[in-house]
Amino acid sequence: MARKPNSKAGLVLSLGSSTIAVVRSVNRMRRKRGEQDRLETANAVAGLLPLITSALLVARRLRGHPQQPAA
Repeated sequence: MARKPNSKAGLVLSLGSSTIAVVRSVNRMRRKRGEQDRLETANAVAGLLPLITSALLVARRLRGHPQQPAA
């Protein structure tokens, strides 16, 4: 996620766009798995992981958990 929205509406929009990206990536992964293309399936799975992480980070901010201090 390039920027961190501060408003609740911005967080909800960010979560929605992350969710759409996850759904599209899952569909791509299923399509490639159906074609039995292991390399493309692995690529789709690898692309899915940062999307899921981003969606979870936004969801955590929406729930109001404090941010972790930078290390």
